[in-house]
Amino acid sequence: MKKLFDLEHTPLARIREKTEESAKKVVLPLGTVVEQISVADIPAEWVRAYNVPKETKNAILYFHGGGLYSGSCATYRYLATKLSEAAHVPVLVVEYRLAPEHKYPAANKDVLEAYLWLCSNGFSNENIILGGDSAGGGLVLMTLQALRDTGATLPAAAFMMSPWADMINFDGESYINRATMDPLCDLNNSRIAASFYIDSEAEPPEELSPISRDLGGLPPLLVQVGENEVLYSDSQRLVERATKAGVDVKFETWDNMWHVFQFYVDALPEANQAIGSIGKFVRKHFSLRKS
Repeated sequence: MKKLFDLEHTPLARIREKTEESAKKVVLPLGTVVEQISVADIPAEWVRAYNVPKETKNAILYFHGGGLYSGSCATYRYLATKLSEAAHVPVLVVEYRLAPEHKYPAANKDVLEAYLWLCSNGFSNENIILGGDSAGGGLVLMTLQALRDTGATLPAAAFMMSPWADMINFDGESYINRATMDPLCDLNNSRIAASFYIDSEAEPPEELSPISRDLGGLPPLLVQVGENEVLYSDSQRLVERATKAGVDVKFETWDNMWHVFQFYVDALPEANQAIGSIGKFVRKHFSLRKS
């Protein structure tokens, strides 16, 4: 299957340009409210769907995908709207610094700062759920571990779509046995993306392989993945290891689906189902905190 892009032969500026151009063509659902803000000097957007109660004190803090080298509030605005609609809460999308201009730990620091900022600006940790896709899903997992390791308060729960949960080791079976099945991701692109973020002259930090680290003490997790994607092994290993560590994990897979198929919500029935399931997960865990 032909890949949609090739990091080895396509200029990074062109990839970013194409994704931003596509975002400009998107029409948001009627009643969507978008507010651009600065979160600890980091650009961010509040996205609120038409059905979000004005008095809600809950929120999703979302870390976008894009291999840590692309993606923005604009490119994820539609997905954020559909997540907001499904969960009945506003979504705060963080535009963390991108590689290769900003190496590790820039993105990790930005998303952690965003969570701490939210906790200091009207939201209790129990009223926050983290979410992310692909590299953003990896940032979710790393943020949870960082919060746990420092004794900080953890969010109510977290969801990850097709998480890139190991940016150091590329030994998952799915990199090989699904190599021709996933149009969005492959082994070579993953290696190149990791090289953008990791300093080649330094030892790769173990933080960037969160599935190889202790997963105990994390809040409830929802992990979604397509059966056809090369990062399937990351999700599978994450779920297996987190379950053994005593974490409450829900694992959802979709036949014949590729990397971050949820991005095609309203175009794919499977994506609609997945976003609907995330909405139920979010509402459930916010409801549990109230009871």
